[in-house]
Amino acid sequence: MLTISNLTYSYGRHSRPVLENYSLLIEPGTICGLLGRNGAGKSTLLYLLTGLLKPQRGCIEYNGFIPWHRNISFLNDVFLVPEEFELPNVSLAEFIDVTAPFYPKFSISDFRRHLETFELSHDVHLGHLSMGQKKRVFISFALACNTSLLILDEPTNGLDIPGKRLFRKAILSSMTDDRIIIVSTHQVYDIEKILDRIIITDNGGVLLDASVTEITSKLNFKFTTDKRMAASAILSLDAPGGYNIIEQNTDDDETDINLESLFELTCQRPDEITRIFEN
Repeated sequence: MLTISNLTYSYGRHSRPVLENYSLLIEPGTICGLLGRNGAGKSTLLYLLTGLLKPQRGCIEYNGFIPWHRNISFLNDVFLVPEEFELPNVSLAEFIDVTAPFYPKFSISDFRRHLETFELSHDVHLGHLSMGQKKRVFISFALACNTSLLILDEPTNGLDIPGKRLFRKAILSSMTDDRIIIVSTHQVYDIEKILDRIIITDNGGVLLDASVTEITSKLNFKFTTDKRMAASAILSLDAPGGYNIIEQNTDDDETDINLESLFELTCQRPDEITRIFEN
């Protein structure tokens, strides 16, 4: 269980807080999408969750551990894939020999399975890989560590179109009932089919925190060419040949979620989101 209670953090004594009175509770068995504008505090939150930053007020607790205390048992069970990273100029075998012992649940068979999913061989040299290939390797390693908390910051940046499809396949194949996966991204189309829960943050706080099931039970996401239908919708966005719209779901006819439309509605009309989800 991941619990965030009244979390506040700023980068300077006189700076506006990046996060303020931020609270969340995330249960195991969940793939969460963390969405927000640039500067909304998403990466800061990820670094706080992993103990790389210390909260100025409030508390974070994960399975009885305080991340900032950086207890070995906590560090063994959490993995962060940052948006930008460097891998050493060594063979993959050398990298595994040095790094895997820090993660007691690391599985070499899982690692090889994920490499195969990403269409990579087991005997590559990290110094000879493209950035996209390095990301495939690093995500494969992160998944194979089998930590119960896995955090991915913009994981599909640098992946080509097949790589993004394989990323979704790898994530779904590694999900278990005792694992939490948090994906922070702006590339919403890359992940909207694999998420269980959506968290949208802005202005230092949480604007929306709901399961995909709850969202689709309350909102319908549609494409239409009808201008009158678009004008009467809760939200209408121009799209090639028509409009992507959101309507309130009044007949239990669930549709596939459109994360771009949901994000725009949440940020443009937060009071409307509050009204719909409080009811």
